Amino acid sequence: MSRIAYVDGRYVPHSHAQVSMDDRGYQFADGVYEVVTIRQKRMVDELGHLARLDRSLRELEIERPMKERPMRQIMRRLVTLNKVENGILYIQITRGVARRDHAFPADANAVLVVSARPTRPHPAAYIEDGVSVISIPDIRWARRDIKSTSLLPNVLGKQQAVEAGAFEAWMVDDAGDVTEGTASNAWIVTKEGHIITRNLGTEILSGITRLAVLKIAQESQIKIVERSFTLEEAKQAAEAFVTSASAFVMPVTQIDGSAIGAGKPGPISQKLRAAYIAFMELEPLISNELE
Repeated sequence: MSRIAYVDGRYVPHSHAQVSMDDRGYQFADGVYEVVTIRQKRMVDELGHLARLDRSLRELEIERPMKERPMRQIMRRLVTLNKVENGILYIQITRGVARRDHAFPADANAVLVVSARPTRPHPAAYIEDGVSVISIPDIRWARRDIKSTSLLPNVLGKQQAVEAGAFEAWMVDDAGDVTEGTASNAWIVTKEGHIITRNLGTEILSGITRLAVLKIAQESQIKIVERSFTLEEAKQAAEAFVTSASAFVMPVTQIDGSAIGAGKPGPISQKLRAAYIAFMELEPLISNELE
């Protein structure tokens, strides 16, 4: 069966899913998006993703195309139609279709696009041996807290990582501090066993997985410090890892070719990964019925 997508009010075969060339998302990246993990027929942190979607829309002054309940029904129907047990659900909302002009159009209606697809698990070696990251300058705009579709600097950074044979690229600001990965939040663990991740602000995205891991760490009585850390501090850390909707908690064992700690996944990152996977399995099974 071919994949099904939702595009501006219609369910269509994914291969026929189209938006207008005058859509402002296409012409200006004037839109926002979310990626929700589907794990064992469960939508992970669904409400957290929708809350962040609403925040991004407010920051860009884009009107919601529909209320939350019908949107959640569309999400569920797409997961069911595409028979996704483990995968991702992609949501995108743009300001809409209008004559090309930088200023907001007076009469455009927001366009909602949703798709769902299965994904393959990461190779076992990633979990057993950890992954590598490289460092790159952070060249993005100043509102990284908005989950905008404007991702060209992230795309360029990810390509640098791919060409270097790395899993991810950590972006470093002008002060020499790590902000985040191109598609993940960055973490380190000190030799004292404290976990450190950059504090929230306009410099980084408030990761939904990040928030869940912070809660798990707190419940596990692991000391948490939300502050900036330098690239050099990261290289001297006992452990490092990244978090995202697709990577979950992924141990990092090499930065710019330098081994982190013992050069293998450490106990804290392993503990947090196991706890996060257990957390995902507590989510309710996806049903077409909403409470």
